[in-house]
Amino acid sequence: MRIQAVAASICAAAVLLTACGTSGDHSTAPVVSAARVHSVQADLDSAVDSGAVGAIATLTEGDSETVSASGVADISTRSPMPADRPQHVRVGSVTKTFTAAIVLQLAAEHRVELDRPIAAYLPGLFSGDSVNGQAITVRQILGHRSGLPELTGSPGDSEYRAAHDGRTFDPDQVIAEALRNPAQFAPGTRFEYTNTNYLVAGRLIEMVTGHRYSDELRDRITAPLNLSGTYLPATGETGLRAPHPIGYRAIDGVITDVTRIEPSLPWSAGALVSTGADLNRFYTALSAGQVVPQPQLEQMLDGVDMGNGDGMFYGLGLGYTELPCGAQFIGHNGGIFGFSALTGATSAGRAVTLSYTGTPAESDSRSRLTHALCD
Repeated sequence: MRIQAVAASICAAAVLLTACGTSGDHSTAPVVSAARVHSVQADLDSAVDSGAVGAIATLTEGDSETVSASGVADISTRSPMPADRPQHVRVGSVTKTFTAAIVLQLAAEHRVELDRPIAAYLPGLFSGDSVNGQAITVRQILGHRSGLPELTGSPGDSEYRAAHDGRTFDPDQVIAEALRNPAQFAPGTRFEYTNTNYLVAGRLIEMVTGHRYSDELRDRITAPLNLSGTYLPATGETGLRAPHPIGYRAIDGVITDVTRIEPSLPWSAGALVSTGADLNRFYTALSAGQVVPQPQLEQMLDGVDMGNGDGMFYGLGLGYTELPCGAQFIGHNGGIFGFSALTGATSAGRAVTLSYTGTPAESDSRSRLTHALCD
């Protein structure tokens, strides 16, 4: 579920491995340029050549959309990755932007104060000796500056193993297990990307609203924006809804189908399923101030350098950077068993979602964004 550099790209040339499609009224709307499609072509080829099984990319500019794909959706049948209809893919830590946006909506409604201690909202959650919930603010939770420990080991080695063992989890159980570990640092003293923060944020949403996180996600974001391909799988819903590619990962040196995972483990930190078109719509709307009010969006974009040397900053559930063409990118990326994604938009109305299966070699995500979003 960690933000990380990912490789993906656009439309490969090999006939048996490629499917491309476009939609939108190109006579009246800006069109995704051929130069951008061709620029990202080399990135897609590189991703597939370096270990990705399949890759799919959605480029949006205004009302124009271009979907391209490379590689295969299923190794056993050698069926090409389709681009003629949206594919459901796991998007890992992209979930965090959705979670943060709900918290910022609650802040705009004066139901959550970002600089109030998290224990004021979740008083029974921080009962151990290693973490002081009174010293950690909501803002620090959303910005990965809380010092909360990361979950390691039990209650499950991974969401993949949990699915195959038939195990499910309660969020409080997972958080309590993480809090058995010592705090990583004093709250507010540094940045450390930690999934536990966003499990806590999910519980914050439930405590404040009195509703399930999945219901707030639906009512506040996916339904209003008509994100019909975006959903949080229910506990025990280990598979993906059709249509979808197969997720692959090397296990003991063997490329293995790892599509089935248990979503209650990553939950509000990384269990979301979506499509390229939906994610582009979401980040375009977020950038335009249509998901959270402008004052709260500005707080989401007030963060710290992530320390990767690539100019990427992290605010509240958002990564952001200025691209070489001068455009400001906001978005997120994420990886989970079998799938990786990089997605976001610029204030100029351009958006991209790159998703792949398998495990390509690490690459420069900033260059991928530049190829996809800059002329």
